[in-house]
Amino acid sequence: RHCHTDHISGNMPKHVEVRMHESHLEPIEAKPNSKWGTICQKMRKNLLLTLTVMGVILGAVSGMLLRVASPIDDNIVMVIAFPGDILMRMLKMLILPLIISSLITGLSGLDAKSSGRLGSRAMIYYMTTTIIAAVLGVILVLLIHPGNPKLKENLGEGAENDEVSSLDAFFDLIRNLFPENLVQACFQQIQTVVKKVEVQPDFDDTNSTDHLSNATRPPPIFKDKKSLQFKSGMNVLGLIGFFIAFGICMGKMGEKARLMIDFFSILNEIVMKLVIMIMWYSPFGIACLICGKIISIKDLEVVARQLGMYMVTVIIGLIIHGAIFLPCIYFAIVRKNPFSFFMGIFQAWITALGTASSAGTLPVTFRCLEENLGIDKRVTRFVLPVGATINMDGTALYEAVAAIFIAQMNGIDLDPGQIVTVSLTATLASVGAASIPSAGLVTMLLILTAVGLPTQDISLLVAVDWLLDRFRTSVNVVGDSYGAGIVYHLSKAELDALDAQHAKSDDIEMTKTQPYYDDLKNHHENNSNQCVYAAQNSVLLDDCKVQVTLMT
Repeated sequence: RHCHTDHISGNMPKHVEVRMHESHLEPIEAKPNSKWGTICQKMRKNLLLTLTVMGVILGAVSGMLLRVASPIDDNIVMVIAFPGDILMRMLKMLILPLIISSLITGLSGLDAKSSGRLGSRAMIYYMTTTIIAAVLGVILVLLIHPGNPKLKENLGEGAENDEVSSLDAFFDLIRNLFPENLVQACFQQIQTVVKKVEVQPDFDDTNSTDHLSNATRPPPIFKDKKSLQFKSGMNVLGLIGFFIAFGICMGKMGEKARLMIDFFSILNEIVMKLVIMIMWYSPFGIACLICGKIISIKDLEVVARQLGMYMVTVIIGLIIHGAIFLPCIYFAIVRKNPFSFFMGIFQAWITALGTASSAGTLPVTFRCLEENLGIDKRVTRFVLPVGATINMDGTALYEAVAAIFIAQMNGIDLDPGQIVTVSLTATLASVGAASIPSAGLVTMLLILTAVGLPTQDISLLVAVDWLLDRFRTSVNVVGDSYGAGIVYHLSKAELDALDAQHAKSDDIEMTKTQPYYDDLKNHHENNSNQCVYAAQNSVLLDDCKVQVTLMT
């Protein structure tokens, strides 16, 4: 130790001491920068949330003020809403790569048993909360009774709609779950279409057909002919089904699929970085989207006065379900403060309120759950895409209220069996809503057809659907988020055990390969010693070359 000290004090040059001193001070100077960086990052998150809330408020206030002004030209309305349209396009642009990368990376880190338990827990939660929402909607609409036959006289007759078969809708759901062309599923989905085809009656052509007059010719007969047609719209259900199977198979392959797993993990990180960029544009886009929508609604005051109680019924139901039932379920299972959890997803909730798209809000929901609340990525990347497709609590509640409201408006009293049918049909229709084009219209037609209610009255509710759609979408996103938190809590022990198993297998692999590395190291040291000895005895360098072969 004494010799080492003398060497440092006596032989070390001064410029070396200065350099060591500077390198020693560098991390001390970086500490304040890291603290300031953390503070700035927190301020940045709060700033984005504040700007988004201000965007929603500014858009609503600006839209109401501009309605007071003189009639605004349609071109000006289009210019106002244009930034919001760009926001929706950017969010929808990221849906496909985000769903693909998140499902594959999430399921590839799980074994088949863990992914099965994860999926079963998520499905039980989805079906339970959706049934609760539908029953709550039925109870509220029966208690408040917003429908009145006088409303039908004021609103007039609605547009005629074709009836939809529940069997056809169910088969379309299964067909879309198994797409025949994966590329086509990215922008089209299949749907059963019923057309009226004229069938000429049979009569004897041999008996002076030319002498038959129009008066004696039998009237034409029309029959329904079903056909399958492709409609525009992403087949989300089919894509999710395929990539769930793809991710599970990739997880079974282990290290053979490591390259593909790394590829999709990098793709997921790239998409999330794009999401962050879009989120800073979202406050302005949401403000323009809401402002343009409010301006474009005609006779807003008249519609609000006529359908006010219907809107109040739906909104009260959504508030009860989203602010009372879902937090209580979360608290009963997780035993943590549900409102602290809600503050972590507030950014996703306000984005859903502005965009009215749960799939478009999916990138923001990922970021809130993973970064703000620390939910395991294997849970979020599996639960959220599936939940955004089939978990529609707000939609089930809304459709149950709307169906019974139409019955009340037509003076039709539903018996208990029909009320139960409305509840069950609303639940099942909301599950398949994502795989059906024009989901709101088609699913509502299913419910009305199931209980024999007039389908033409749906168009009377379209005038207020733009507002209610935003509220029910925000409840859908909250339900998906609480579901991810509950599934993560129930699966945490299994995920930890799986991580420990992977770590143990990695240690075993390192133990197996360690002798090869030790042999290589010893061989390298012996080779170096031989070369040093050869150099001291003036031996040529080429004589010291030794071929090293690593046996595998």
